[in-house]
Amino acid sequence: MSPRFDLDRIGSGLPMAAALPRLRDSLAEHRVAVVQAPPGTGKTTLVPPALAELGTGGRVVVTQPRRVAARAAARRLASLAGVRLGEEVGFTVRGERRRSARTRVEFCTTGVLLRRLLTDPELPGIDAVVLDEVHERQLESDLALGMLRELLELREDLSVVAMSATLAADRFAAILGSVENPAPVVSVPDVLFPLEVGWRPAPAGVRTLDARGVTREFCGHVADTAAAALAEHQGDVLVFVPGAWEVDQVCAALRGRLGPAIPVLPLHGRLSAREQDAALTPGAQRRVVVATAVAETSLTVPGVRIVVDSGLSRQPRHDATRELTGLVTVSVSRATAIQRAGRAARLGPGLVLRCWPEDAWARAAESDPPEIATADLTSAMLDLACWGTPRGAGLALPDPPPEVAADRAEETLRGLGAIDDAGAATDLGRRLVRLPVDPRLGRALLDGAPRLGVRRCAEVVAMLAADDGGRETDLTARWRALRRGTAPGAKAWADQARRLAELVPTGDGRDSQQERVSEDQAVGWVVALAFPQRLARARGGAGAYLLASGTGAELPKGSPLRGQPWLAVAELGRTETGAVIRAAVPVDEPLALAAGAELRREADEVSWAEGRLAGRRVRRLGAIELSATPVRPDPARGRAAVAEALRRKGLSLLPWPTAAVTLRNRLALLHRVFGDWPAMDDAALLERLADWLGPELDALAAGGRLSAVDTAGALRRLLDWRQAAELDRLAPTTIEVPSGSRIRLGYPDHDDPEPTVRVAVKLQETFGLAETPRIADGRVPLVFELLSPAGRPLAITADLANFWNEVYPQVRAENRGRYSKHPWPEDPWTSPPRRGTTRSGR
Repeated sequence: MSPRFDLDRIGSGLPMAAALPRLRDSLAEHRVAVVQAPPGTGKTTLVPPALAELGTGGRVVVTQPRRVAARAAARRLASLAGVRLGEEVGFTVRGERRRSARTRVEFCTTGVLLRRLLTDPELPGIDAVVLDEVHERQLESDLALGMLRELLELREDLSVVAMSATLAADRFAAILGSVENPAPVVSVPDVLFPLEVGWRPAPAGVRTLDARGVTREFCGHVADTAAAALAEHQGDVLVFVPGAWEVDQVCAALRGRLGPAIPVLPLHGRLSAREQDAALTPGAQRRVVVATAVAETSLTVPGVRIVVDSGLSRQPRHDATRELTGLVTVSVSRATAIQRAGRAARLGPGLVLRCWPEDAWARAAESDPPEIATADLTSAMLDLACWGTPRGAGLALPDPPPEVAADRAEETLRGLGAIDDAGAATDLGRRLVRLPVDPRLGRALLDGAPRLGVRRCAEVVAMLAADDGGRETDLTARWRALRRGTAPGAKAWADQARRLAELVPTGDGRDSQQERVSEDQAVGWVVALAFPQRLARARGGAGAYLLASGTGAELPKGSPLRGQPWLAVAELGRTETGAVIRAAVPVDEPLALAAGAELRREADEVSWAEGRLAGRRVRRLGAIELSATPVRPDPARGRAAVAEALRRKGLSLLPWPTAAVTLRNRLALLHRVFGDWPAMDDAALLERLADWLGPELDALAAGGRLSAVDTAGALRRLLDWRQAAELDRLAPTTIEVPSGSRIRLGYPDHDDPEPTVRVAVKLQETFGLAETPRIADGRVPLVFELLSPAGRPLAITADLANFWNEVYPQVRAENRGRYSKHPWPEDPWTSPPRRGTTRSGR
């Protein structure tokens, strides 16, 4: 029997020790609990062995969001418990396992736990699961939480504890229990010394980011800030930057500034276990540790009294509309900045120096969005399908997957053959979910092995699956550096490639036909098989490309890939102006066509341009046009092309002579007045295009001229027989005035909301007209614009009787001398109307 853990020894000096009785009571009664405890209080170290002492002999599995954290937590607990790592305390991460039959507490990444849940859902031999750092809201952690909640219904002997470093514990308590009866929350107060905050924005002219990411100049500024802090204050320095490339840049700059006397240690997930241990082990002299987000909450870096925060983090982002996926460098949220700063005040009074302006604090987001809201959901949707809950239906997730992203993910999985039309996992999908890579890379591994050989295919997949490939755009060059062992993370890559090769079943082309493809082509084949929608062909200049998906993207300036006619793109990033190609490999057209065979299409296309139809037989690879030859347009497609052009560019493409415009305006007025007449706005006419413009569409599709379209005649097709008979009576084109002249009516434009019909007529022609005429069965009064003999406006009125009585005397007085040859009688009621002068009679 394995020895008991000495909890007093392990928990000596840890604030979490005082909360263990409450945790034991909660688990004894409910089997679930949420531990809310800030970083540094000992929850990761003390809760797992405490659960092991409560169990029945099975293991306690503790998840961490990152491999480095899982290894470090296991080493620390083993050291405090006085046991050998791999015996009573062990760990399992991708590529490494230290575990035995005696292991009672096993640390692992959340991804490892997910694979176990999907492979053997009952988790036999496990008494308890601890989900650590659930507040980070990583996608795998959310999925594991939902699945474990469901497993609790099936296993009455299983305990689950969720641990959070923030105050969001109530949300997780409601998921592990219910809204009405949430899981107990065990809180541990924060223990912090005073913390001084300083602001160190970059000097004027130093850009933080450019099209490639964080600038070298900004990394230099972060290094300068850390070096100055080390010289002016006591304690070790912990520097936070967003990724492994920035860690290397800042470390190199610091070594140049500090010399060999001060150790400068990197800390990120691509380092070897020995390198990570060096950063996490206290030294005899002061030092600087430069870390990514792994040191925010999951790890304790001893000796730190100063934190230098770049203010940047790297987070997954997925643009479902343009199919852009990747890690994006963003400004940290206030919650993240507070977590980072807290690392400086665990041992005594601390200092945090933030490398951004103080006024940016108010603009910062309160917290980071959950990964499920921003990430590519392809792997998650496959996990959920294999669990038996497509799209998470019925699963207690903290947030549901966004519909658009879920739709795109399921579309991708159907294309891979991983799920069926109902969203259920297929046999291939269940094979892919067992591979520790994205399903697209898994499919490329299985499909590429017969052509490339298992070893080479696994090597390329391992490279593409790496967390942070650096800034090398050319994947072939990156692969060569990895094979030579000169690239960062080469050993971890080689180990992962070996494991992936072992997962390909014997008979799936194991090294059988690899001689058919050259070394340089191997990378292109795997990338193209995994991401056929990202096959890209050059267009124009300046490194511009069109992807098979239809997305346009550019290579960064200075990329060695510029000028290549075809690329297979593995990674795309987003910029303010569009998409940028982060990682790609040159391919030739035959390879692109072979790898993207499912995207190849040949079809006749008809378009309307410059007043005529054009027909082409087009060969495409997705959105990429390969070739086109002229063909005679098919009438049905021609009709559809003309209709589409009208919908896209508007009805202004049609000829609109005065008669057609007037008719349209007349009908629009009657629609506004009566309601049962056809609407004349663009949207309504486009919706009923076939009803009124059908014959004209046929004529145009047969090669007719646009100028020959009779728009007025076409509009009349929308009228029934009653409306056609009533049109001229209800909405006449002219009106007879007392002089006998027929004056054209001015109807408002079809999109004018006011039904005002105007009559512009010389004042002398309306003598004796007392009652204002009306149209539309008397519903619309005419508005008279009374003109001088020279045609200039004298008055506008919809009330002629009032005009003659009240306004005319003033108009007469002002104009009789100016137009003396024209009548200006004192009594306009009885004077005969005239068209001309007093001497010309009528």
